[in-house]
Amino acid sequence: MTSATRHHTKTYLRRLFDELGISPTTKLGQNFLVDPNLQHFIVDAAEIEPGDVVLEVGTGTGALTALVAERASAVVTVELDRHLFELASEHLFDRANVTLLRQDALRNKNAMDDRVLEAVRERLEGADGSFKLVSNLPYNIATPVISNLLGNEPHPATMTVTIQKELGERIVAGPKTKDYSALSVWVQCQADARIVRILPPTVFWPRPKVESAIVRIDVDEARRASIPDRQYFRQFVKAMFLHRRKFLRANVAPAMKRHLSKPQVDEILEELALTGNVRTEELDVPTLLRLCERVRLAAPDWRL
Repeated sequence: MTSATRHHTKTYLRRLFDELGISPTTKLGQNFLVDPNLQHFIVDAAEIEPGDVVLEVGTGTGALTALVAERASAVVTVELDRHLFELASEHLFDRANVTLLRQDALRNKNAMDDRVLEAVRERLEGADGSFKLVSNLPYNIATPVISNLLGNEPHPATMTVTIQKELGERIVAGPKTKDYSALSVWVQCQADARIVRILPPTVFWPRPKVESAIVRIDVDEARRASIPDRQYFRQFVKAMFLHRRKFLRANVAPAMKRHLSKPQVDEILEELALTGNVRTEELDVPTLLRLCERVRLAAPDWRL
């Protein structure tokens, strides 16, 4: 066991928290991964190169941060909780390549905080590798962190994250399945995603009530660049999946009611052979991209 991972066993953390008179905060999604082998597994799965700049959201006590810092050019790590920030600061004080921020990673549910992105940009200026996200993501912010980073510049080349299993299944789901969602489409229109490993509740302290998953997301730059207006598409997909089981026309027409007439909507759907009993949940990513682009050309000023 390395000096980095000994700070994240269940016994060590329970004793440390008891000595300090603090407890994990459920509302902040504080479930600490306490299996040192899995900490190393995550770092290995992330395939960190010496020139890479890594963003970590949810520093905790800094165990994963220290492991990542041993391999990366630089690490920008974000922790909201004051007590954990202080613990991590002590653990990481001699890591010159680590920037530790005490703040929320998100400005709001639809945007990363600018200070986080600026810290990443500063580190990238002196590096010759890629930008990567490697995190045991707090469950309560996992979806907006992943979604918003895909819409940002700079954006990660890869994301290797521990999240709820249910969320991982939504990310990798395909059409006509119960887990297929706007998030599935938003990730898959830009990247390849796969579940690398399922984690039981027993490897966390405190134990969550659900299983978790390590998910790897690899951005496909050509696929991402082929989308004419990514933010338009993101909003469009959200609108289409508000009622994913409805017939497609019943989603498109209300969403566009101030911008397109029903006859215009019908014309677009007929042009793309999407009439009849077609439902949003049945459409694959390429079809949704084609539909969105046709709508965007007809209603460029529309926003959800």
